[in-house]
Amino acid sequence: MRRLAGLLVVPLLLLSTAACGSEDQGSDTASMKNGLPAITAGEKFGEKPTLSKGEGDPPKELKVNVISAGDGAVTKKGDALQVNYLGQTWDSTTPFDNSFDRGQPFDLTLGAGQVIKGWDQGLEGQKVGSRIEIGIPPELGYGDQGQGDIKPNATLVFVVDILKSTTIPKSAEGTEVAQENKDLPKVGTNTDGKAPSLTVPKVDPPTKLVSNYVLESKSEVVKGTDTVVVNYVAALWKDGKVFDSTYATGKTANFPLAQLTLKGLKDGLTGKKVGSRVLIVAPPSEAFGDQEQQGIPKNSTLVFAVDILAKM
Repeated sequence: MRRLAGLLVVPLLLLSTAACGSEDQGSDTASMKNGLPAITAGEKFGEKPTLSKGEGDPPKELKVNVISAGDGAVTKKGDALQVNYLGQTWDSTTPFDNSFDRGQPFDLTLGAGQVIKGWDQGLEGQKVGSRIEIGIPPELGYGDQGQGDIKPNATLVFVVDILKSTTIPKSAEGTEVAQENKDLPKVGTNTDGKAPSLTVPKVDPPTKLVSNYVLESKSEVVKGTDTVVVNYVAALWKDGKVFDSTYATGKTANFPLAQLTLKGLKDGLTGKKVGSRVLIVAPPSEAFGDQEQQGIPKNSTLVFAVDILAKM
């Protein structure tokens, strides 16, 4: 089964890869604090930090230092987090990536494998509103492959501000909306967290985008600038074959709508209510057009059953 998310979202560095901290404090110096590089400027939560270069041998295990503790909820696996971060390698003073300059926080679902393992482990159990520093050994980062400007077997150091945490429900819920058009796919209305059925009729597909409620919630409306946390089933209209499903992996997906490259999916979710289940039918002009994508034939009409579980 193909993973559609990689085709839909413009990738960021942390998204490109598929036992918490040592208690060893280390000796503090001007450039080191509690065994990790010191923040030499911008130490407060919300400020862009500047990190010194690491001294001596880097930690061999994941190491987490709380720079300042927040008073919000404690993060747990399955939560949708919104963070700001700056990252650099142990032996450098030049960041390889940071969200502060972009002015756009980064969204992830904790424990869903959307980021490197050091992030999934280091961010769990922290309070919202905290600033933490994480030292990540290669096996919990990019390993012996490296990534972009990051050399193989590099130890990574991140400063992360935890801005927000949202508990993700297992399913969409709401009022069932009648599915009376026999020429459109039918979507199951179960709310047990399992994949809804998706049945495609043996008729010609619509030529325009379809976005209909299956279950309609009473929550707020999704905007085109939001990041939404979703579960979905995706199928080809031609034969009804499911080619991707988050239910099969047991991991939700995060869609920053401004970065979605599949226009039909972006437009189909925008304006719908959080907590709802939506049927989206994207004709080729709203999908991948005349380009084949990872085995999805060119000029394919795509069908989605999407649960909009939360927005960040």
